[in-house]
Amino acid sequence: MSSVTKSIPELADRYLMQTGRRLPVTFVRGRGCLLYDDAGREYLDLVAGIAVNLLGHAHPEVVAAVTKQSAELIHTSNLYFTQPQVELARRLVDLSFPSRVFFCNSGAEANEAAIKLARKWGTRNRDGAFEIITTTGSFHGRTLATVTAGGQHKYSDPFQPLPDGFVHVAYNDAEAIEAATTEKTVAVMLEPVMGEIGVIPAAAGYLERVRVWCDRKNLLLILDEVQTGLGRTGRWFAYQHASIAPDVMTLAKGLGGGLPIGACLASPRADIFEPGDHGSTFGGNPLACAAATAVLHVIERDGLVGHAAEMGDLLRSTLGDLGAKDVRGVGLMQAFEFEEPKAKPFQNACLEAGLIVNAVDDHSVRLVPPLIIGANEIDRAQSVMRKVAG
Repeated sequence: MSSVTKSIPELADRYLMQTGRRLPVTFVRGRGCLLYDDAGREYLDLVAGIAVNLLGHAHPEVVAAVTKQSAELIHTSNLYFTQPQVELARRLVDLSFPSRVFFCNSGAEANEAAIKLARKWGTRNRDGAFEIITTTGSFHGRTLATVTAGGQHKYSDPFQPLPDGFVHVAYNDAEAIEAATTEKTVAVMLEPVMGEIGVIPAAAGYLERVRVWCDRKNLLLILDEVQTGLGRTGRWFAYQHASIAPDVMTLAKGLGGGLPIGACLASPRADIFEPGDHGSTFGGNPLACAAATAVLHVIERDGLVGHAAEMGDLLRSTLGDLGAKDVRGVGLMQAFEFEEPKAKPFQNACLEAGLIVNAVDDHSVRLVPPLIIGANEIDRAQSVMRKVAG
């Protein structure tokens, strides 16, 4: 059989490394909250490229920004200044906390930058302290350091020996962080809402107490907002629900509206990188930065942060009659958990019915739709999910 007559899944099986199990669908185009497969069938997307497509698919302003920038300048490296990069950095700082920005290409890279920054900071400020306290069940990326930082053995154990310097404690347990702190500790690294494991929000008072502890013990507080940032939780950044600010914050996913981009923001206290300490050939290239600037502009102009809070409440209210034992989340970052191990069959049945949801394990389903989703689309999703859940 020639490659012309073989299906996309058959070709993928032959030519792509098998690093994940794909669902049996090939998407060819999208518009707003809708996707279309190679047979022309329509699907309502409640996953948004895993919380990436904040403005949905093919948003006209993102398309226009990418088209315009690609015709002018795509890449120069970081040997030179470019206007889109500086403009985007300024906008991110204005929206968050006093800081400076390092740009890269993904959340894992942003978290790598944060880890390196913390280690250098520990050399300067804590007599060589290098250990970072993170939480069991967290997810910070797939590089060797970030997969070790994430407290999930299923992702890290195949790659032992793992790097030293990470201590794992239970999430939402500030006392455990305090007990684990030693003279070797340099930072605490947390997700304000644990995303990959199935949307576990920080408990009331948790981040505030950790912030106080970090200040008391002279530690850095690193917040991984790769999934939670940029309006996803009904605030520009999830840390704003707690009325604190981190020393270091990482972003990616939704920042580029579909284009790869990551960012690591460091406050003046933590901003100690010097020329040669770190870098990225593609990081902050003009194309990705132009797209990201357009994303931020649309979110602000269209009031999508408040809209995400409103639609999140509506979405959450529709999930109570699916037979789930637990419904949880913040803004447009919601999940529910079945008593029986039927999350994956539920996901597959939804896909068959034209609805995209994400089973993160055998019991839990995650919903992270585009911020532009409306009440009619949520009603449509509820109808499908109720029918599938029986």
